Amino acid sequence: MTSQDNMSEEHLPEAAHGHGGGPVVSKDGYFADPGLPPHEHRRTDIDEKAARRAERQVAMWFLLSMLATVGFIASYVIFKPGPTHHVFIWPIGNVSPLNFALGVTLGISLFAIGAGAVHWARTLMSDEEHIAERHPIEATPEVREQVFADFRQGSKESGFGRRKLIRNTMIGAMAMVPLSAVVLFRDLGPLPEKKLDTTGWKAGMLLKNMNTGEPIQASDVQVGSLTFAMPADLSEDDEDFQERIAKDALMLVRLQPGDIKDKKSADWGYHGVLAFSKICTHVGCPISLYEQQTHHVLCPCHQSTFDLSDGARVIFGPAGHALPQLQIGVDNTGNLEALNGFTVPVGPGFWERSE
Repeated sequence: MTSQDNMSEEHLPEAAHGHGGGPVVSKDGYFADPGLPPHEHRRTDIDEKAARRAERQVAMWFLLSMLATVGFIASYVIFKPGPTHHVFIWPIGNVSPLNFALGVTLGISLFAIGAGAVHWARTLMSDEEHIAERHPIEATPEVREQVFADFRQGSKESGFGRRKLIRNTMIGAMAMVPLSAVVLFRDLGPLPEKKLDTTGWKAGMLLKNMNTGEPIQASDVQVGSLTFAMPADLSEDDEDFQERIAKDALMLVRLQPGDIKDKKSADWGYHGVLAFSKICTHVGCPISLYEQQTHHVLCPCHQSTFDLSDGARVIFGPAGHALPQLQIGVDNTGNLEALNGFTVPVGPGFWERSE
């Protein structure tokens, strides 16, 4: 007698018992397939009033998502960030109202879309079970046609085309959720507006030595030397020092008048003293390497090379355009001063760059 013969009825799976309580066993000794239980219709399948109520419930979830998205954007505008703007919320503790509001509204927005979709599927979409036999990977034309037919049938049974309230509110909720990301991307930083086109240099502003902080006399700049300068109104203690020095930094060089090849460059200087932007026009690195014999300056980041004797044009490397030149002169005490601001944007090129 085999172990199968010794198996008692109390150890048999419930599905293996027939209607009379005994096990249903085939002739070869294996349990017969009990099959699927009878399909039970949901209330929404047989009661149109219940179906309409479920439709309104799904629409309310999607409307809630839309309202939460509006709340997210409103919170971003209303609440201020920063360590000084905190409130106590039990049981979380001290939190930023901005972060709390953004998290709650965005969470509700996403949850409501998911809840609406789940409730729609559970109450209104078709829930009948269908057996699909396994088939070869390469489907026959008949199978492919059946797949498309099933898809069309499923679309019809879902009521997506017929239940316009659900469709329209779901589309509205899905369309509004990305607005949260748009608002976040918008505030990754302030729009540059014209800030990339302008610097702190103005007519009459003195040039100050970046190391000593003293005004620079024309006589202080010797032939073959390279001097770094900044506007006289700029100090390292200023809150916006880093932002301004990234655009306002200058390098001064003195050349013999006969060595200056570009006439405009010579006219914008003072007795051979020329002032150029210190910011490389490739990616904005500060230029600091100078060759006295060739009058070339080299950017240490990517080896862009500029000829200061020829209007600081690019002679090598990835930089796209020459270093901007600042027109300079002297005041009545011999201090170097700007006669104008930069006429072209300093630093790297950008797609909105105005020339």
